[in-house]
Amino acid sequence: MKKYLPDLLVLVAFVLLSFIYFYPADTEGRILFQHDTEAGAGAGQEAMEYYQKTGERTRWTNALFGGMPTYQISPSYDSTRPLTWVQTVYHLFLPNYVYLTFIMMLGFYILLRAFGIPAWYAGIGGVLWGFSSYFFILISAGHIWKFITLAYIPPTIAGMVLAYRGRLLAGGLVTALFVALQIVSNHVQMSYYFLFVMLFLAVAYGVEAWRSHTLPRFFRATAVLVVAGLVGVAINLSNLYHTYTYSKQTMRGPSELVQTGDAAAQQTDGGLERDYITQWSYGIGETWTLLIPNFKGGASVPLADNEQAMQKADPRYAGLYRQLTQYFGTQPMTAGPVYVGAFVLFLFLLGCFVVKGPLKWALVGATVLSILLSWGKNMMWLTDLFIDYVPMYNKFRAVSSILVIAEFTIPLLAVLTLVKLMREPELLRKNLKPLLVCLLLTAGVALWWAVPGNPSPSDYVPAQEMQMFQQAADQGYLPSQELPAILQNLSEVRAALVQSDALRSFFIVAAGLLLLMLYAGGRLRRSFTVGGIALLCLVDMWGVNKRYLNDAQFVPASVTTTSFTPTEADKLILQDTDPDYRVLNLASNTFNENKTSYWHKSIGGYHAAKLRRYQELIDRRILPEMQAVYAEAARAGGQADSLDASKFPVLNMLNTRYFILPAGQQGETAPLRNPAALGNAWFVDRVTYVENANEEIAALDHLRPAHEAVADRRFSEALGGMEQAYKDSLSTLRLTAYEPNRLTYESENGGEGVAVFSEIYYPDGWQVTIDGEPAPLARVNYVLRALRVPAGKHVIEMRFDPKSLHVTEGIAYAGLSLLVLGAAAGAGLWAVRRRKKNAEKETHVPLKKED
Repeated sequence: MKKYLPDLLVLVAFVLLSFIYFYPADTEGRILFQHDTEAGAGAGQEAMEYYQKTGERTRWTNALFGGMPTYQISPSYDSTRPLTWVQTVYHLFLPNYVYLTFIMMLGFYILLRAFGIPAWYAGIGGVLWGFSSYFFILISAGHIWKFITLAYIPPTIAGMVLAYRGRLLAGGLVTALFVALQIVSNHVQMSYYFLFVMLFLAVAYGVEAWRSHTLPRFFRATAVLVVAGLVGVAINLSNLYHTYTYSKQTMRGPSELVQTGDAAAQQTDGGLERDYITQWSYGIGETWTLLIPNFKGGASVPLADNEQAMQKADPRYAGLYRQLTQYFGTQPMTAGPVYVGAFVLFLFLLGCFVVKGPLKWALVGATVLSILLSWGKNMMWLTDLFIDYVPMYNKFRAVSSILVIAEFTIPLLAVLTLVKLMREPELLRKNLKPLLVCLLLTAGVALWWAVPGNPSPSDYVPAQEMQMFQQAADQGYLPSQELPAILQNLSEVRAALVQSDALRSFFIVAAGLLLLMLYAGGRLRRSFTVGGIALLCLVDMWGVNKRYLNDAQFVPASVTTTSFTPTEADKLILQDTDPDYRVLNLASNTFNENKTSYWHKSIGGYHAAKLRRYQELIDRRILPEMQAVYAEAARAGGQADSLDASKFPVLNMLNTRYFILPAGQQGETAPLRNPAALGNAWFVDRVTYVENANEEIAALDHLRPAHEAVADRRFSEALGGMEQAYKDSLSTLRLTAYEPNRLTYESENGGEGVAVFSEIYYPDGWQVTIDGEPAPLARVNYVLRALRVPAGKHVIEMRFDPKSLHVTEGIAYAGLSLLVLGAAAGAGLWAVRRRKKNAEKETHVPLKKED
C-alpha cells in the first residue's frame, strides 16, 4: 500500500482541484446551458420520447431537417453499455463538470507514469495538461463529447508507451480499453488528429529500436498495439460503421452536383469544401496566444465588458464598444484562445535543447505540424496538400482545433524537461546560450509587447473590421472625419489588453526561471522548487481559464426545462394532433436552432452533419422560398387562404403545414397555416427522368410536385420505368400509423401508380413492404421517397431497421469478450506473480552473523 500512496495522494489532489474550480456551482447543482447543449436536447427530444415510451432506440428522427438518422444525435448502442459502466467507475462517480477536469488530469497522469515519471512530477504534468485553456472553453461551449474524447487520448498513448517499453499485455489492454472509450465518446475528429501524434511516437520508438538493435521487440509491440486498436474499434463498430456510411451522405461526403468556376475549385475529392474546412483557421500571428492569452484580445465578447480595456476608451465611443468584440483576429469568432501557460512554453522550448533522443524530436515535429496545419487558409499550400492526399483530412472542419496536438506535446516535453533539470541541475549552467534563446522567445517577446507605445490600427483592427468601418463612414452611419480618431482609440483599447497579458506572461516566465536558477545554485530545495513551479503554473492557468469558464455562467438546473417552454404559437400548432407534419420557424435563426425541433417536426434545425442533399436543397430552393413566404404573408395580411402557394412548391412537398412568423416588437410569434401543404403522401401522374443531380435540382425550379415528380434515371427500374402513372380523383394515400422509425400507409388506386412521400430519402436502412412483400424504394424531387404501387388497396410500411446494425453489434460483443478475456488473463498473471513473489519472501531465511 505504501508503494501506491503517492499515486493516491495525487488523485486526491486532482479531485480537490476539480471541486474547488467549480465551487460553488458543483455543490448547488447549477449547470451550464449553452447553445450546443440546448441544440442537442432539442434534436434528441423525439428519440428520447420514443425510448421512454417503448424502451427501444430509434435510429431515425423527423425532428430536424425534415428527417435524418440519429447516428450523430444520440449514438447509443446496447454493446456499449459495459463501456458506460467503465466510464462511471473511471470518473470515480464524481459530480458533473467536476469529473471532466478530473479525468483530463488523470489521463495525462497515467501517460506520465507509463513513461516512468515519478508520481509528483506526473501530478504536475496532469495539471499542466488538464488546465490548458482550450479544455475549459470546450466545457463553456458545451462541447462535452470533444472534451471527453481528448481526456481519453493520453491514456491511450500510455498503452502505446507501455507496450514499447516491454509490457506487452498491460500496454495492449490499456490501449484497447481507451481506444474503445475514446471512440464511444464520439468525436472522431479528435481521435483522427492524434493518429498523427501516435505515428510520430511510433517512428521515434522505431528509430530507438534500430539504434539499440531491438527491432524484433519493436515489431512485436507494434503488432500487439495494432491488435489492441482493432479490438477497441471492434467494440465500437456499430457506431463507427454507421457514422462512416452516414458521413458519405452528409456535408462530409461527396456532392453529386458538378460545380463550375470558383465553386469547382472549392470542391474536394469526397469531402467538405475547402472554404468550409478552413473557415476557422488560426492566424499566423495569433499563434502567440500560446504565450500571451490576450494576444488577439481573447474571446468574441463585447469590448465594453472588459473594465481594464475601457480605462483607455474615449467615452464618446462607448456605444460603439458595446458592439465590437475584444477578439481582433482573423477567425469569424472565437470563444477564447489556445493558451498552454507561459512557463510551460518556456520549459518546452528549453526541452528542445536539453532533452535528448528520438522522443523529443517526435514531440517537436508533432508540435510544429499542428501549428502549421492550424493556420489553414493562411498556409493554403500545406492545407491543400493534406486535403488532397492525406486520407480523411477533408472530412473535418475548423482546422484551428488541430492545435490540441500542440496542447498535448508542449506540456509533455515540458514535464520531461523539468524532470531532467531536477535530476541534473548543472544542465542550466552548461546550456546558458539555449537558456538565453528560450528566455528571449518567451519573456523577451512578452516584454516587447508589454511596453506601451503608439499602437497602429493595422495591428489591432482586422481587415474585415476596417472594411466595415469604411462602409459605415461611406454610408453616413459614422462621421468620416471621426474615423481616424475612432480607429486610433480602438487600437489603444485593444493594445491595453495585449500589454496587460504580455506583462503578466513576462513575470510568470521570470518567476519560473528564478526558481530554477535558485535550485541550480543550491539555494532552494528540490521539493520547494517543484512545488513552486507547480503553484506558479496552476495560478497562471487558473486565472486565464476563469475568464472563459466561471461561476457566473452556471444557471439553475430548472433552466433546462424553462428554455423549452412552448410559445403561444407552439401551443396553437400543437392543438393539431396529426402525428406527422412539418413546421418552418421564420421567427428564429431557422438553421441554427433546435427549439423548434423540441416541439415540432422542423424544416430547419442545427447539426454539424446534416444530409448534403438537404443542405443543397436549402441553398437552392428553401432559402428563396422562405423569402417568398415572408412576402406572401405580408401581402395576404396573414390570411392563409390568400397565399400564392406556387411561390413555395418545395416547402409544400415537404408537408410544411405551419409557418411561425414574427408578430410584434417583444419577440411574439404567430402561426400561419399553409393550406397548400401536400400532406404525407400522394400519387403523381407523371415522372420525368434526368441524367444527373444538376438536372434533378434544376427541375425543381418549375416542378408542380402535386402532379409530377422528377427522378434520377438510376431509379427508373425501382419505379418500373413509368413516365405516365395512373392517378384519378378517387386515388387515396393516407398515413395510418406514425413512429419516427416506422410509417404505415393505406393506398387505393385504380391503376398502377407512383406514390411520393413527404419523407426524406436515405439509401441505407429503410425496409419497405407492400402488403408484407418487400418493395424497392426510389428517390424523387431530389430528397423525397417514392414507391411504385400496384393497382387496388394496399398497406405500405416503411421501417428503419438497418441490417448492418445487427451484424456490427455481434462483432462489438465479440470485441468486448476479447477485452474481458485479456483483462482476466492480465489479472491472473498479476496474481500468480504476486503469489510467487510472496512465496520467495517467506522461504528466504536470512543467515545469522557469527559471533
